[in-house]
Amino acid sequence: MENKKAFGIISAVMLGIGSMVGAGIFIVIGQAGSIAGNIVWVSFIFGGIAALLSGYSLAKLALAYPSRGGIVEYLVQSYGEGVFSGSAGVLFYFSGLVAIAAVAKSFGVYAATFMQGGDAFWINIYAVGIVIVFTTINLVGASIVAKSENIIVIIKLTILIVFTVAALFNVSPKLLSISNMPPMKDMFFAIGLTFFAYQGFSVITNTVEDMKNPKKTMMYSMTIAIIFVAILYILTSLAVLGNLPLAEVVKAKDYALAQAAEPIFGHFGFKIMAVTALLATASAINATLYATTEIGYTMAKNGDLPKIYDYNIFHSFEGIIVSTVFIIPMIIFFSLTQITIIATLAVLIIQGITHIGHLFRIKQTGANIYMVLLSIFFIFSIVGLTLYYTYQHTPMIGFYLIISFAIAFGVEIALRLITHRTISKQILKLEKEIFRAD
Repeated sequence: MENKKAFGIISAVMLGIGSMVGAGIFIVIGQAGSIAGNIVWVSFIFGGIAALLSGYSLAKLALAYPSRGGIVEYLVQSYGEGVFSGSAGVLFYFSGLVAIAAVAKSFGVYAATFMQGGDAFWINIYAVGIVIVFTTINLVGASIVAKSENIIVIIKLTILIVFTVAALFNVSPKLLSISNMPPMKDMFFAIGLTFFAYQGFSVITNTVEDMKNPKKTMMYSMTIAIIFVAILYILTSLAVLGNLPLAEVVKAKDYALAQAAEPIFGHFGFKIMAVTALLATASAINATLYATTEIGYTMAKNGDLPKIYDYNIFHSFEGIIVSTVFIIPMIIFFSLTQITIIATLAVLIIQGITHIGHLFRIKQTGANIYMVLLSIFFIFSIVGLTLYYTYQHTPMIGFYLIISFAIAFGVEIALRLITHRTISKQILKLEKEIFRAD
């Protein structure tokens, strides 16, 4: 009897929306708005286009190479089991840690604003604390938190939609007028940050083995989810910048979404949005901590997926503990802006490398080569613009990124020399088909 597939178009779309509409929008809306001003909504349009193109490329790769290894699998299939793909796999693991640190820092910002008034000491205390809490939960094996994800998704979506609709009715046309528009180049500089808010769409590719009619469902669900989220983000950015003067957005850039709720709903609205941000960031940490740390760590260290995926310390715990040790210093020593930009650039570069590798397997995936080329163009254009802007304002970010690449390469070389491991292909059964196609 054929196993019943769990994911149709609607369930896959809801998974994608829930993964995207999380911590990213609470982190990004103020930071991107402080750069692009009242035309940040255009930045969200371009970020959405980049996400659609990237999603197309990843979806095609997922259909050809359905593996829990995800992007690491696509890298190895494209570049072979060599030092380059191995280093990229290690860097992918590092980028996941930076992204978790950015989300945790955002949790700290909202918690400190909610409780103590935004003091830097308390920001770090709350950020480190939430990581330790969920690390402990993952080690002990509590599954109830994972089961609460759907409820949290419904809560944050409902509150965001209610806020956006109400705020749009209270928009001040003057705040969105052309006379208050910053230079157009600033809009382009903010695209990298807005793209970060879409992160999570790739989770749809992880469901390919459980999809009904994946060839149809994968692409439809990816497209619908990203477009829905893009519309929500565009309207939300208009609501925020249409209710807060730019000076206030810049001042409250780390918690601008909550600040924008205050003129409409009063201080109670600020508190509700802050609590929603806490829920969203906490759930994002919980949802990604195990996958990023344990699975990513095991792939980087052993070159293979961990055999056990359960939340159970008796089976597997090394990756979570080591990863947490790496995450905590990032939280303490970097500001939210710095760590968000580093996470954005790392994710963009890894996806760009993945799309370039896709060109080597274009016959096997059946993707439209022009769509893949466009995804490469968009991704690396955003990287270039973000690096240029970063160099003008926080030049050390580029240095930190180079150091990250150097460390990833060094770790890969060391692991090969000491343990003789390679990051291997997980989809071996497709090799004969690939050779036949060649």
